Amino acid sequence: MSDFQDRTVVIVGGASGIGRAAADLFARAGAEVVICDIDDAAGREAAAEIGAGSRFVAMDVTQDASVRSAIDPLARISVLVNCAGGSMVEDDVVTDVDLDLVWDRTIDINLRGTFLTCRYAIPKMIRGGGGSIVNLSSGAALRGASPSHVYTAAKGAVLSLTRAIAGRYARDGIRANAVCSGRVYTDRIVAAYGRLGEAGANVDVQDAEGRSVEYPFWTGEPVDMAEVIVFLAGEGSRMITGATIQADGGRSAY
Repeated sequence: MSDFQDRTVVIVGGASGIGRAAADLFARAGAEVVICDIDDAAGREAAAEIGAGSRFVAMDVTQDASVRSAIDPLARISVLVNCAGGSMVEDDVVTDVDLDLVWDRTIDINLRGTFLTCRYAIPKMIRGGGGSIVNLSSGAALRGASPSHVYTAAKGAVLSLTRAIAGRYARDGIRANAVCSGRVYTDRIVAAYGRLGEAGANVDVQDAEGRSVEYPFWTGEPVDMAEVIVFLAGEGSRMITGATIQADGGRSAY
């Protein structure tokens, strides 16, 4: 693991799930961890559990003023990790989805939020001589089989935005990469869909003959994604930028 001593890591959506797991790993590597989240109670609890070198800053990623007021006071940013996001069980295919219910919320939290945090963090990275951005996307952005078309569109846009940022700000010493995760058992995902193989679970993997199978790599825990995030943020990945990392157990490959 890279040494993040004397580096400030901002984790958006860091109070729970993948962001929370990443906060733990960065803190162990010596980073000053800034947890940004809309959930005040969970954010403060996370910062307290991590201890010295960690703090919580309230942020609603869908609101420009909230993002700006959270980031502006920070003296420096070495790493920005965008984990805030999520899908809605009401999401559906393009012809059937209830746009009034699903569109704004899904686009705002997944795409607008990533855009806004990058908008305000990048100038601080430039002044500090560079940095690394890791944006969370989804395996859904790589496949044509997902029935959640609004979420798929939002996460696909995150990939394009990440490449654009990587290309424009490479001259400023900034790397930007996206991680397309598979099914990760965060509390939110378990509550909405269950765990593969459990009774009542709304998840399934099938082979070519349509038989349900227990695919060994498709599902994971938050720490599995956190390990990928920390790698992409560190010096061990200095030759990687503008990349889409398929951390979905190979589901998008075949």
